[in-house]
Amino acid sequence: MSTTSIRLYVEAPLHEAAQIPLPEAQSHYLANVMRLAPGDTLRLFNGTAGEWRASVTKVSRKAVVLEVSAQTRAPEPEPDCWLCFALLKRQKTDLVVEKATELGASVIQPILTARTQADHVNLDRLRAIAAEAAEQCERLIVPEVRAPLHVEKLMANWPARRLFVADERRSAAILAPSSGPSALMIGPEGGFTDTELEGIARTPLVTRVSLGRRILRAETAAIAGLALLLAADA
Repeated sequence: MSTTSIRLYVEAPLHEAAQIPLPEAQSHYLANVMRLAPGDTLRLFNGTAGEWRASVTKVSRKAVVLEVSAQTRAPEPEPDCWLCFALLKRQKTDLVVEKATELGASVIQPILTARTQADHVNLDRLRAIAAEAAEQCERLIVPEVRAPLHVEKLMANWPARRLFVADERRSAAILAPSSGPSALMIGPEGGFTDTELEGIARTPLVTRVSLGRRILRAETAAIAGLALLLAADA
């Protein structure tokens, strides 16, 4: 019997004595990759109930079963910050989702624009990347990864939420930390078209911001901008 540093995101309710049969992928990871055996312990979280200690009670060819024992961390407040970014090629999109999760984004919304580099994603894979990043960085929630939306449709249904739009022009004010519900929007390589910018500007609660004097790649801008915006919640 051993205590491990493994953390897993599960969708099952977490409470004392709960029995949790894991799905195939997680069972394979614990049994065949990490070589856990009955009695070994790990930590679980589900996005709502904090973090709990659990022990392996059964290892079979079909599933690993865990028993929850005690809460190790209570639920904690999280920043309410969305990241909306123009969809990138696969590896760069993966990177943005991973780092946005680590930095504390609550919603990750890919957007489609006239200059977007890609037009579709594997949502299951992106959500798995977000879950793995949350496991690694000790977050208690996994951000919601949404299906891509055209920027016009997103703006047509924009909620009452402050939106900071990264602008390559130096005339915009430098992005500063912000508390309360907010969102950061990052355009594609080459920027938004004038028509897209005009549509975004007509939306209430929109502020154009600069990320500095250098022209950043889209994935760098998303990561750096989110870090700046969430600095108040660090």
